[in-house]
Parts: sequence; C-alpha cells; structure tokens
Amino acid sequence: MTNLLTRTLLAAAFAALTTSAFAQEATPWDLKTDMGYAYDKDGKTSSYKMGTNNAGKLLKGAKKVPPGTLFFIGHNGQLYMRSGPYLEGDGKFMFGSN
Repeated sequence: MTNLLTRTLLAAAFAALTTSAFAQEATPWDLKTDMGYAYDKDGKTSSYKMGTNNAGKLLKGAKKVPPGTLFFIGHNGQLYMRSGPYLEGDGKFMFGSN
C-alpha cells in the first residue's frame, strides 16, 4: 500500500508539473478527495475513483509528504522529489532560469 500512496502522490506532482512547466508562479494542484493519482512503473499517470471501504489498507504503511517537498521531472523524464529549500528569500523559485 505504501507504493500505491507514493505513486498517487507522485502522479499528482507529475500532472501538476507537466501542465504548468513554464508557469512563472506556482499554482495550487487540483487534488480531489476520494481520488487516487498514480505514476506507474512506465512513467504514465492515471487517476482512480476511491471509496472508503479499503481506507485502512490504503493508509497502512503510508507516509505523509512533509511540507517543503518539491516534485519535478528531470531531463531524463524521471519524476523526482526533493525536501529542502526551493524558494529564495523573496519567494522566487531558486532553480528557475530567470
């Protein structure tokens, strides 16, 4: 189940990053309750309607994503996550091209 939750979070990050890759300002992700978002072993994303009957199984072994986590797609197409600072003191993205 940990893998499913990890994939869910990574898929959401992937979708958000690919749709706003050239945006100058961050926009909130449109994650919805009772939906699962997956990033599969082939790098494809999917979304699933979830119910509550298996919530215990889903949460068993799952980990919360800590605040301050950045998700991004590398030049090789692989999805990555990085904990740590990613904004300058003035709020600008520190890894941007500007």
